[in-house]
Amino acid sequence: MTFPDFSTPGAGLDHSAGPAHARVLSGKASTARVVALVMTGVLAFAISGASAAVVRWTGNIETASTGVLTNRPKKVTPTDPSAGEPVNLLLMGSDSREGANVNIGGAADGGERSDTTILLHISGDRTRVEAVSIPRDTTVDIPSCVTAGGATTAPLYAQKFNAAFAAGALAGGDTASGALCAMQTVEALTGVFLDGFMVIDFQGFQRMIDAVGGVELCIEEEIDAPEANDLHLEPGVQPLNGKLALDYARARKGVGDGSDLSRIGRQQELLAALVRTVLSADTLANPTKTLSFVDAVTSSMTMDDETAQLDNLTGLAYSLRGLSPDAVTFLTVPNTPDPANPAANVVWTEEAGLLWENIKHDRPIDHDPAAASASPSATDGTSAASGASASPSAPDGETIDSTASPSTDDVKEAGTDPFTGADTTAVCG
Repeated sequence: MTFPDFSTPGAGLDHSAGPAHARVLSGKASTARVVALVMTGVLAFAISGASAAVVRWTGNIETASTGVLTNRPKKVTPTDPSAGEPVNLLLMGSDSREGANVNIGGAADGGERSDTTILLHISGDRTRVEAVSIPRDTTVDIPSCVTAGGATTAPLYAQKFNAAFAAGALAGGDTASGALCAMQTVEALTGVFLDGFMVIDFQGFQRMIDAVGGVELCIEEEIDAPEANDLHLEPGVQPLNGKLALDYARARKGVGDGSDLSRIGRQQELLAALVRTVLSADTLANPTKTLSFVDAVTSSMTMDDETAQLDNLTGLAYSLRGLSPDAVTFLTVPNTPDPANPAANVVWTEEAGLLWENIKHDRPIDHDPAAASASPSATDGTSAASGASASPSAPDGETIDSTASPSTDDVKEAGTDPFTGADTTAVCG
């Protein structure tokens, strides 16, 4: 099988061509600069099944039982409109200063950019979710894009990936146009069809974290990041409320090596922590937390009109209601320093081509066609390859304890290694 040479900027590109409170395509948003914002709430909402609560929330009285009534209507469960088909969504973070966001993020100048972008792949059989982070500093060619209002942008060459969002937002004058250009760019780069997009802002992110009572993270080293609202965290397992989680997600200077790739790793850890929290019995069995979380997600989001339909959201989430953290894999597009600008940019490696082919064909991300064809024991491409993204398993139906002290070999490096929501990426104590 031959793949495009993704290590060369521009290679393989073709330039020819809601819920109650959600903002859809026509919505206007601030043109402030977009900075890093982990898309934890969107992913957790999509995979937790918590959005099934929206059905009851919006008056589905068929699910009520008084025990005395007769001739009741049948209970109607949400229907997945894409049942049996894979779903690919582009998730982005926005630093819109609209409304209360200016008090959270402060003033900002410059064009609007999506510094956090994740391609979320949901398998057709609803047994796997892969969240692939796309580094904002990837050198790419950006095709001519169509905005929400029908305008077109000029193609751009050898630009940072997040310039795609900026070009669309500038031409269309809204966040939706930025998201559409990012979406068209990803499709041109990867050959993967995207079913829709979701963009969330500061306020929504904070509210989602607070709605579930915060999250806990293992902080391995002291963090002192003055530019992230004077964020200071001591080493150890630390509880993070919405504000602290947002500061942690945005922090770059003074944390780790200060690179965007390092920040992606921390965002993935935060994302995994929120997924575990939302999937926990403490959240799903608590109507107040569940409904608060759903409200937080839907009130601070811009998305395409198809994804925003209530039936689509609830049906998809309901079909994923049995998913566990070990079935959710987080990874970053394989990359290497850009030879033309190694200090600031990266380019995708040859392995990125295989990743996109596997996602396009709804195969596990560690599937190796060459190994599968050579191994007589491989069936459907699922058993021939072994990689860091493989989900952990427990014998005889035992529960996996993701908090147990791992050996050194068991610790995955977030941002570099693929890992699941049940894997260990940091060790405290």
